[in-house]
Amino acid sequence: MAERGRPRAFDRAAALRGAMETFWESGYEGTKLTDLTAAMGINSASLYNSFGSKEELFREAVALYGTTAGSATGRALREEPTARGAVEAMLRGNIDTFADPATPTGCMIVLAAASCSQQNREVAGYLAECRRAAVAELEVRLERAVEEGELGPDVDVRTVAAFYATILHGLSIEARDGVPLERLGATVDRAVALWDSLVGTAAAQPSQP
Repeated sequence: MAERGRPRAFDRAAALRGAMETFWESGYEGTKLTDLTAAMGINSASLYNSFGSKEELFREAVALYGTTAGSATGRALREEPTARGAVEAMLRGNIDTFADPATPTGCMIVLAAASCSQQNREVAGYLAECRRAAVAELEVRLERAVEEGELGPDVDVRTVAAFYATILHGLSIEARDGVPLERLGATVDRAVALWDSLVGTAAAQPSQP
């Protein structure tokens, strides 16, 4: 018996990835409809029928980025056993993505709507929310470190999180400007070396026999 309905004429997942990389490379406003259809391998009618508007497609592309190329931050904060290790893994994992020659440089969340016209302010606001959410996730990880005794109770976790988020966003811009991975790594080395001066030494130390 023949299947009902009309089969899709394209691979939706592959098309979405093409859109993600196009937005990542050229930014929201810099990406034209013709750029998207070329990258996705579909016509404009299929784009609108399957993804809705350009903004809806962009938001879906950002979500895909967050679970693929942009997953280093969340993975580091979930998997590393110490807060210091999580911050270092976050920075190193991200610069590997930022400077990967197989993908656009830098971070899509930082760069794709860094400058938007008034009519696209909601897009810029959406990415700002994404960045704030990532900083909040880092704050939660640092608060957990305080609860577990890795960090002292007087550590200003918001300030520490803001500092490392600023470093991370700066590394994204540096990568887009063509700074090589080796130099990005040297910046990470220096940022991680500042850990003790940022968090102090108030954490409980194990007693010596």
